[in-house]
Amino acid sequence: MPALGFGTLIPDAALTITATRDAMDAGFRHFDCAERYGNEREVGRALQAGLAAEEIARGDIFVTTKVWNTNHRPERVEPAFEASLERLGLDYLDLYLIHTPFAFQPGDNQDPRDPDGNVLYDRGVTLLDTWRAMESLVDHGKCRAIGLSDISLDEVKAIYESARIKPAVVQVESHPYLPETELLEFCKEKGVVLLAFAPLGHGMKPGLLEDSVISGIAARVGKTPAQVLLAWAVQRGTALLTTPRSAARARENFDISALPADALDEINRIQTRQRLNPVVNTGVPGFIPQAK
Repeated sequence: MPALGFGTLIPDAALTITATRDAMDAGFRHFDCAERYGNEREVGRALQAGLAAEEIARGDIFVTTKVWNTNHRPERVEPAFEASLERLGLDYLDLYLIHTPFAFQPGDNQDPRDPDGNVLYDRGVTLLDTWRAMESLVDHGKCRAIGLSDISLDEVKAIYESARIKPAVVQVESHPYLPETELLEFCKEKGVVLLAFAPLGHGMKPGLLEDSVISGIAARVGKTPAQVLLAWAVQRGTALLTTPRSAARARENFDISALPADALDEINRIQTRQRLNPVVNTGVPGFIPQAK
């Protein structure tokens, strides 16, 4: 898995296509998708066009997608996987993730709610049940690796201990305000990749890009605050996802270089603690607009 990944959570279909192509042109070879984002078909079109135009082999790109909460029942996992594969126009996936550890009421409605607006959870399936269905996908050969997302350390440990095929990747929100140090240490010990989303703070203002420590280091080393944050993430041993929506931003996010040790120490001493996406508590991603 390339350390620098392009996240495809972009609501607009046309922008999904152009941004994905721009990311590929900038050098990105790792693309993170999800059934829940509703744009796998557009990402697939962009990837196919990019592969053809740049004469890049399929084996040179790394593509991830995720099974959504309404498909946690074991009998729903493989059909969901095949549907994602078809939408992406691929014959295999490099990585398939359980999007969150929360099972929702199965069905076509991705955001099932009761009349009061409360999420309808599915209590008849466990995360381990879903994981065993994921293992079968690897057995069948169309899925190279499987992993977890939006999950706590305790839940990761429980699956790791019970799994026949161990999680290859754990994707969680992580940045200097939410370093996830314990989870990172566990992942390093077990040979699991920690994949950080929102490494730039997902555009929240004021936020990481305006942090005085980050901006001070950026001025000192001749890089942008975004480049400093991405370099920190890579140097501490995580892979990461960003979602640049223009060609210039894609080039900026791909152009990172190592920070000096004192800069890393400064960032590690930041005391602010803030989670931006409450998905780990509810299974409802905070960055995806909910149906009205």
